Amino acid sequence: MAGFEDKLTALEQVVERLERGDLSLDESVKLFEEGVKLSDDCKKELEAAEGKIQILINRGNGAVKTADFDIDESNETAEDED
Repeated sequence: MAGFEDKLTALEQVVERLERGDLSLDESVKLFEEGVKLSDDCKKELEAAEGKIQILINRGNGAVKTADFDIDESNETAEDED
């Protein structure tokens, strides 16, 4: 199974080929389907990685704790999570 970087590179190549516009409709549709699958695979890997990411929060007294990092709530400050 290809790693994330390999899938992302393959997706970029698919996009480049589609943007050239020199493919038949059939070839374009097949390539588009491949691109959607690659995109979905990359998204799944990113979501899995996101779940593993943690940030360190300085408690002010020298103690440090970890907290889950949530992309959707990235506008909040770490202090809001206490």
